[in-house]
Amino acid sequence: MQGRVKWVENAMFLAESGSGHAIVLDGPPEGGGRNLGVRPMEMLLLGVGGCSTYDVVHILKKARQPIVDCEVNLSAERAETVPKVFTKINMHFIVTGKESLKDAQVSRAVSLSAEKYCSASIMLAHSVEITHSFEIKIVE
Repeated sequence: MQGRVKWVENAMFLAESGSGHAIVLDGPPEGGGRNLGVRPMEMLLLGVGGCSTYDVVHILKKARQPIVDCEVNLSAERAETVPKVFTKINMHFIVTGKESLKDAQVSRAVSLSAEKYCSASIMLAHSVEITHSFEIKIVE
């Protein structure tokens, strides 16, 4: 895996993935930025959420569960002093599906992502307290 981050101006950077996708990173005005892009630590948090949500959807589809939507709401706490690392992350999944969607299957998918498949969260779990929860919404 490769990537490149290039300074644009002030606290703004252009990050490009090895697969050719780009995103703007920027800081807040008090840090010299113009708030025109996500912060690097926000990107890290979103990456963990994307990795885990991908797993949950994939596992539920493979189990032939009738899901129609899945999202994860992320909340994180950071240390007060530099380096302001993440100290806690909570991942709350909201899985929407038809009436036959099973609670046990959603629980299993979240656990498998956390314990076996999501490289990003498993890597961070060595130094960050990560908690998971979920709710199920049923649609007709």
